[in-house]
Amino acid sequence: MLKNTYIHIPGIGASTERKIWECGVKNWEDFLKNHCTIKTAKSKQRILFSGVEESIEQLSSGNHVFFAHRLLPCHQWRAYRFFSEKTAFVDIETTGLSSQGDCITIIGIYNGNETKTYIRGINLQDAPLELAKYKQLITFNGARFDLPFINHEFPGFFNHLHIDLLYPLKKLGLSGGLKKIECSLGIKRSEETEGISGFDAVRLWNMYERGDDEALELLIRYNREDIENLKTIIEMTYPKMIEKEMTPRQCQPGQTSLLKISQ
Repeated sequence: MLKNTYIHIPGIGASTERKIWECGVKNWEDFLKNHCTIKTAKSKQRILFSGVEESIEQLSSGNHVFFAHRLLPCHQWRAYRFFSEKTAFVDIETTGLSSQGDCITIIGIYNGNETKTYIRGINLQDAPLELAKYKQLITFNGARFDLPFINHEFPGFFNHLHIDLLYPLKKLGLSGGLKKIECSLGIKRSEETEGISGFDAVRLWNMYERGDDEALELLIRYNREDIENLKTIIEMTYPKMIEKEMTPRQCQPGQTSLLKISQ
């Protein structure tokens, strides 16, 4: 989807981007070959051509920061496939809801193959070094919760692309909390963590602080399932996100997306 994106180019809006899609342009390289077929002002043609050339160059060099700065937060999901090998799924547990008055107890980081858990009082201070290995972070409600907490604990850590799944999933009709969405998609939790809530996560940490090591183990497992399920969710729904984005606004029954694209 990233290579079908033009709204990150300064001066280019959604209507121009959609016009390019409607012309059947498949990707940036195709645009460079066929840009003359798109009916726009010459000044806008020059902006587009220059912006697409720059985008190809930045993507070729793997410069995620360029796209993190240029893409609005609501559009950063479009970059997923192109930075998937440098992606971390992230979830935190805390002592409460305020990033100013409460603190992180656990940071879970899953790269698609391996999960690492960082625990307050044990190794939490090592989490920024792990996060620095990645170009793209995926969370659920992370824009309002996880990232403010992490940034308060470790100021200046963040220069990543960030996909907060809460918002693109809502556009697909998948609303509510993470557990509700998992249920809607047929994703099952383990027997041990089934029914555990964020409130229970706070309680489990308090039990651990009173000496209950089994409570910590359960909390770690709960957090691990959160982040590992995020990968399952985006893999299940990403094609639908693209289809939703590229389907004509005045779509007739049975009409599908504007073109076949590289995800």
